[in-house]
Amino acid sequence: MMWALVLLPLVGSALTWLVPDNRRRAWVLPVVSLAHLAITMVLIAEAPAASPGGWILLDALGKLVLAGNSILFTVCSLYAVGYLAYRLKRPNRVLCASLLVCLSATSLVAISHHLGLLWIALEATTLTMAPLIYFNHNARSIEATWKYLLICSVGIAIALLGLFFLAYSTIVAKQEVTLLLPTLIGNAAALHPGWRHAAFIFLLVGFGSKMGLAPLHTWKPDAYGEAPGLVGALLAGGLVNCALLALLRVYQIAVASTEGALFQQVLLVMGLVSMAFAAVFMARQSDFKRMLAYSSVEHVGIITVALGLGKGALFAGLLHMINNSLTKGVLFLACGNIHRAYNSKSTQFVRGAIRRTPWSGALFMAAFLAITGSPPFAPFVSEFLIVSSAFGQGNHVTGALFLLFLALIFIGMASTVLPVVLGEVPKDLERTRYRDAFPTVFPPLILMGIVLVLGVWIPEPLRVLLHDAAALLGGEA
Repeated sequence: MMWALVLLPLVGSALTWLVPDNRRRAWVLPVVSLAHLAITMVLIAEAPAASPGGWILLDALGKLVLAGNSILFTVCSLYAVGYLAYRLKRPNRVLCASLLVCLSATSLVAISHHLGLLWIALEATTLTMAPLIYFNHNARSIEATWKYLLICSVGIAIALLGLFFLAYSTIVAKQEVTLLLPTLIGNAAALHPGWRHAAFIFLLVGFGSKMGLAPLHTWKPDAYGEAPGLVGALLAGGLVNCALLALLRVYQIAVASTEGALFQQVLLVMGLVSMAFAAVFMARQSDFKRMLAYSSVEHVGIITVALGLGKGALFAGLLHMINNSLTKGVLFLACGNIHRAYNSKSTQFVRGAIRRTPWSGALFMAAFLAITGSPPFAPFVSEFLIVSSAFGQGNHVTGALFLLFLALIFIGMASTVLPVVLGEVPKDLERTRYRDAFPTVFPPLILMGIVLVLGVWIPEPLRVLLHDAAALLGGEA
């Protein structure tokens, strides 16, 4: 059944290519994604044994990423039906096919226990996202696409060098030459220190650029700003989690070696730097979709800080990975609706969205409060646990900086969001044909409901899964 996660979306992608009608083609997406979600839930409940050779295995970390991505993709596929109904004049064959290939690749990332196979799957996500970012076919979107391809491809190439160094460290240490994760973790302390250290540096830079850690984030503002809201949700909520999972696999090896403490310190610094970058560039943003790119930089920084703290913060960091993914889905889908209603992303023209698009404006406002760590939403819980862990470990500088950056980001983001949602609608602004409707409002509303529920209650199966995943990283029980 694990291979079904990879093969089913590929079959669906081929089917979308054969369907001639733009409107009917979009319905393939929710059908395939709902089937994928059903398989995901079955596998999470009772994961099968590893494949022969151990290349494919679904552990607790993979389950978290797989579940988060499958839920997000299902909601986005439901949204796509309504979204593409407004874009019938633009062919959507490439978009629908690429979306399903991307779902296949992200699923392969989640179940890969061979670092070479994981790298291939991660590179596939990079390539399949390029035509999605270019969907609007204008000068700005092609610039964003090339920047995304160039920076992410360079990053993933650096990660490949890191894998070569890791494999070579096994040769120098006269160990079994392999990139299988369990073997590398078991032999981590015996690997050649010099080559192992070089491998960790290259892998951190490579996967960090794919995640968008500062200062490796420069592709994000253009890609998030020019991609459709549907694609932005998958970039910020799905692709980031895949790159994070790749980094977590490296983290597992580092913790099992003699360099775990150094690796955590580097992650802690990079996480705080990312939050600092977001705090600076979030202020006075005139493009509210680019603003969400810097919000993504902030939240990958928050998760990285949790990894750097280790111990009890690992549970909180993994919880925040899920919370960020779902909340970003609401933000991008809602801002996509607002963008179409105003035919602009500029805060100069987009004002009073709560009046022109009441549901989307309200969702955008609620998601802003959630993503900035306001109670009773889920990100508040995970951020509170992270900062509590920092102070509990006696790391007062990290805790203080964490709170400072959160406050600055809240102020900067509010200065953009509040006028967009609550300001006065410009009187001379052209009316567009978009109105809030069930197909484009209900999907983000589902995600917002989940974010609210997770803020007041974490279901026991999810809590157990988070604890199991944190234990794989050396976290506290």
